[in-house]
Amino acid sequence: MTSPIAPIGAISAITPTAATAAPTGAGAAGAVGGTSFADALGKGMDAVQGAQSNADGLAVQAATGQLTDPAQYTIAATQASLMTQMATTLETKAVTAFNTIMGMQA
Repeated sequence: MTSPIAPIGAISAITPTAATAAPTGAGAAGAVGGTSFADALGKGMDAVQGAQSNADGLAVQAATGQLTDPAQYTIAATQASLMTQMATTLETKAVTAFNTIMGMQA
């Protein structure tokens, strides 16, 4: 008998830490809530990479017969796919916003 599948946990918000907090003064331009946009974007891309690596590892385990619960791979692959789609959508929106702003300067 197999055990029930645990629910997928919520994706936590990005919270600043002492190591990632933006410096005060002139260097803090663009920082919101203590975390700069570049730091938040980097953490987001690291999360996408981690999800893809996890799905890849589970795929190898499933192919070699080491994975006892194939639902784990299905969940990980779906999560990685959704995170990649979200990152691509954010990129498209950012490029569109940039182009709109640049068009206003004419």
